[in-house]
Amino acid sequence: MYNKLLSPLDLGFTVLKNRVLMGSMHTNLEEAKNGLQRAATFYAERAKGQVGLIVTGGISPNVEGSVWMGAAKMTTLEEMEAHKIIPEAVHKEGGKICMQLLHSGRYAYHNKSVGPSAVRAPIAPFTPRELSSEEVEQTIEDYAYASELAQMAGYDGVEIMGSEGYLINQFIAKRTNRRTDEWGGSYENRIKLAVQTVRRTRERVGENFIIIYRLSMLDLVEGGSTWEEVVQLAKEIEKAGATIINTGIGWHEARVPTIGTVVPKGGFAWVTKRMMGEVNIPLIATNRINMPDVAEQILVDGCADMVSMARPFLADENLVLKAMEDRAHEINTCIACNQACLDHTFSGKLTSCLVNPRACHETELNFEPTAEAKKMAVVGAGPAGLAAATIAAERGHEVHLFEAASEIGGQFNMAKVIPGKEEYAETIRYYDAMIQKHGVKLKLNHRVSAEELKEGNYDEIILATGVLPRKLTFEGIDHPKVLNYAEVLYDKKPVGKKVAIVGAGGIGFDVAEFLAHEGELPSLNTELYMEEWGVDMDYKTAGALEVPKISPSPREIYLLKRSKGKHGKNLGKTTGWIHRASLHMKRVNMLSNVTYHKVDDAGLHISVLDEPQVLEVDNVVICAGQESLRDLYDALKENGQSVHLIGGANVAAELDAKKAIKEASYLVAGL
Repeated sequence: MYNKLLSPLDLGFTVLKNRVLMGSMHTNLEEAKNGLQRAATFYAERAKGQVGLIVTGGISPNVEGSVWMGAAKMTTLEEMEAHKIIPEAVHKEGGKICMQLLHSGRYAYHNKSVGPSAVRAPIAPFTPRELSSEEVEQTIEDYAYASELAQMAGYDGVEIMGSEGYLINQFIAKRTNRRTDEWGGSYENRIKLAVQTVRRTRERVGENFIIIYRLSMLDLVEGGSTWEEVVQLAKEIEKAGATIINTGIGWHEARVPTIGTVVPKGGFAWVTKRMMGEVNIPLIATNRINMPDVAEQILVDGCADMVSMARPFLADENLVLKAMEDRAHEINTCIACNQACLDHTFSGKLTSCLVNPRACHETELNFEPTAEAKKMAVVGAGPAGLAAATIAAERGHEVHLFEAASEIGGQFNMAKVIPGKEEYAETIRYYDAMIQKHGVKLKLNHRVSAEELKEGNYDEIILATGVLPRKLTFEGIDHPKVLNYAEVLYDKKPVGKKVAIVGAGGIGFDVAEFLAHEGELPSLNTELYMEEWGVDMDYKTAGALEVPKISPSPREIYLLKRSKGKHGKNLGKTTGWIHRASLHMKRVNMLSNVTYHKVDDAGLHISVLDEPQVLEVDNVVICAGQESLRDLYDALKENGQSVHLIGGANVAAELDAKKAIKEASYLVAGL
């Protein structure tokens, strides 16, 4: 089935036999030192992994459209010449690549931002300058010229970004287009920029060039398009000369999560399905499609002609190849955490991937076969230990992996039970497959001693022994009401109907999410998810928004923290708002400036801004950080042995799997 699904791309560009596209991602590679060469290597690896069609990150057609000043653009012959190495590298591996052309409009992070009207975005610091009619015409010309330059550079096509709330989308929606000239007012006027951009581009590049138009099929904002308008635009875009229409879901300022791990897999394919039959060119479904079986089901169900995966190709450059070879169990699955990809991108850092730190670092991090096989011991089968053990074995070392628990996964075994984080189980599945494939000698239920490691005559010892929940010292901390997060999430100890959570970092938020849900989870049910977040699947309203239908929490929950300020301010840049919104919907009580006094039969005694009160709770769950497990390290150092310390055992950061896997990968690559 996969061989049929993932057959090669038809070079006639009329019929695309390949059904899986690598979607656009901002990586910040283009702006990095030697960035275009690094980007060429990044894309070439995906082409070598049998991705038939790749779309680059967004490149602006002019200076004003840049995401920030100095961001990548395609405006000159010099920029065109510099880009040639990217399509050359992709073509050498048998793939094809399109450049995404993206004008940020009012989303730009610079003071030269422009838009259809002077309406500032809630997620941007600058009010855009309204484009004149002549400047709108020039913007269309800029798109056409950028497309011509991309063609000259060797790209096989362009994707014109008309969704996610960027400039073209801003012209289309009443929310942001307040104009009264020929570019505003009626819907026909508001879509002229989109339609004429496609038409002018087609005239400039000829027929033998792919034009993908990314159409916002679901704005998810007030003042967005109606379904009838979306269909009208799709038909006009087809007539204007587009080769393919890609699905855009939600503006960046929308209150509905669209790509986070809380979104059900393939959860927005229903939108693309509504469009099937309305146009005669291929349609692409997007968002939270992370494995071949998800993609295949979307196609079998007639939701789309093709599917787009973006972040999954950060997680595993060989995703398509593994599917074709019936090795889907070996795919390193994207868990949609955003921690090393989007969080990095929107912080100006180089993009990578939590589960695959090689992503966007292919020129510096490689796992070459070792010239001298060593005997290695890895202690601890959490994320750090699993990465170290499997990569070392892949390189050809003899690896013995010791784990005191009855299963691998470490802290991920707690993460996977959090509603919306079920995907973390996929990472455990991947490492289990790698253990078997590369011959790691795994010993479960085995708490290895320093003496045993000494007697094993290991050339290298890597300790990834992890952390324990930090124990607080206020009065009553040993009361039966008190539990720590591991007892709740891992040991599954019962928790009463009223609960106070001490600590409002990432673990505290996770525990609150866990305790605020029961029964069927929205993250596993598309209809339930859309109801809870207020998405109108009947599309009766502009923007497809409705009043959320929220399932109440089965518990009364207090989420407490000592510090002042809002809860979750240190959570992920692109996901923190989701966690806060979710707990707000569940009416979790968030208290800051808290002083903890004691726990007794009456409950948890606290002060808030020096005002004493008693929370009459059944349980108090401690989520106040971790302590590194280093006893084994200290014992081994006394024996004079060379030991490497990684992950939580090295630094007891708050369940920082991104740092742990990266640290393990770089260590083992050099051993």
